[in-house]
Amino acid sequence: MPLETQSRIVRALAERGYNAEREAVTLLAGADDPTAALAAVVDATDDDALRITAASVRETLNSPTPDPAAVSTESPSSNTPVSTPTKNPEKSTEGAERPVETGGSSTAVDTGATEPQSSSGQASTRSPEPAEITGDITGRSTGTGEYGQFVTTFKDRYERLSKLLGGRVNHRPASAIQAMAGGSEAEMIGLVNDIRSTASGHWLIELEDTTGTFPVLVMKDREIANMVDDLLLDECIAVQGTLADDSGIMFVDSLFFPDVPRTFRPSTADRHVQAALISDVHVGSQEFMADAWNRFADWLHTEEAESVEYLLIAGDMVEGVGVYPDQDKELDIVDIFDQYEAFSEHLKAVPGDMEIVMIPGNHDAVRLAEPQPGFDEELRNIMSAHDARITGNPSTVTIEGVSILMYHGVSLDEVIAELPEDKASYDEPHKAMYQLLKKRHVAPQYGGKMRLAPETKDYLVIDDVPDVFHTGHVHKLGWGKYHNVLSVNSGCWQAQTEFQKKVNIDPDVAHAPIVDLDTLNMTVRKFA
Repeated sequence: MPLETQSRIVRALAERGYNAEREAVTLLAGADDPTAALAAVVDATDDDALRITAASVRETLNSPTPDPAAVSTESPSSNTPVSTPTKNPEKSTEGAERPVETGGSSTAVDTGATEPQSSSGQASTRSPEPAEITGDITGRSTGTGEYGQFVTTFKDRYERLSKLLGGRVNHRPASAIQAMAGGSEAEMIGLVNDIRSTASGHWLIELEDTTGTFPVLVMKDREIANMVDDLLLDECIAVQGTLADDSGIMFVDSLFFPDVPRTFRPSTADRHVQAALISDVHVGSQEFMADAWNRFADWLHTEEAESVEYLLIAGDMVEGVGVYPDQDKELDIVDIFDQYEAFSEHLKAVPGDMEIVMIPGNHDAVRLAEPQPGFDEELRNIMSAHDARITGNPSTVTIEGVSILMYHGVSLDEVIAELPEDKASYDEPHKAMYQLLKKRHVAPQYGGKMRLAPETKDYLVIDDVPDVFHTGHVHKLGWGKYHNVLSVNSGCWQAQTEFQKKVNIDPDVAHAPIVDLDTLNMTVRKFA
């Protein structure tokens, strides 16, 4: 059955507010008239139901044909995603420390693909399944920037991350700790409100929860003192320690991050299938590497790339306009809509039977504040030729049972600026990604260059551990595994600009990380 039919059914159900079992979508797509069948199933489903089941579809399809006048012929057009991915039942939400894995025999760089052969003309055997998407802000944003909405966002952040830390400590609120007797053992979960060094070289950290603030002291001679280097403002941590005699401060014995549990085991596909992870295409820039892109697209048509059924693009489809000073001098295409028209033409070179998922970045024509909604209808129409799935930044995309957290990566600038070079650097961007996984939040520090849109919930919290974490933004290639989570920053398709020369950015260009979804091993193809 056509993939497009399944994709449109999923989107149409989402537009009507329904989730659906995969088998239910398959049954609807296989109907003689999928549009009429979908309308009939929706009409037969209770208004308060949230999920369309395969059983209800069979019952409806086996019932007498509905009155044609009652069948909607509305063409599904919304890209709003549905469905929650099925996660590995062995995965735990308990935070834990575990050595980081980087590189290893599971990864390889293939530089022999710089001159890929053209398509053989044989019929493709690709059969990708529609991606399931969660965590998308598109169509759900309610923030207006008022102070109270920021309070709501940070309160939601605290409550959700404190649940991940709840198994590590017997938390008491700040107000209760203030009333405890001096010398008592105490445990607290809070957002980091302030970090400063004392005259003696110790670390004073102010933690905040929903009841107030409380100061805790990490002594410089304690083993946990080096963990302070990993801290960012506004992230959520837990501490254990002993109160001073006057109960005015806690001396910290243990410090915990929400983290990825040591028991985490990623899900994998049950067949050999691959996904290409790319980002930062920057069409419209004078430095966009069109020839390299064409080699990549040609390679996707070859027999060697037959198993590559998914293309995931983590933001910055185009160069944009007015993103940085004097950018207009470096533009090949000066109109933002013309840039997206050109990007759409380049996307047409990709095999038509590939499932494509795209999120926006900071150069794209969406709001800069995160979470970013997916492209508006005008831009979706421009990029409609390939029927790509368009979702917000960040979003979790589940393909073949493998969950991939896609985040463009603006917060990586903040992480790299604030943390020691051995913990986070532009040369090894995946290590900065490890910090986000440890903190279970894609943009923990508010302020600086990181813009936050206040919402009724914090869409930037990493509730469920992803099997793969995919980012871009910094134009550097880096990958490795953190607690079994494959973390990939996929480089870019734009050669060094004059602006990048001024800020000392030497980009890694025209690389395409290819992930085996059945093993989570990875090969990097180079097309420059």
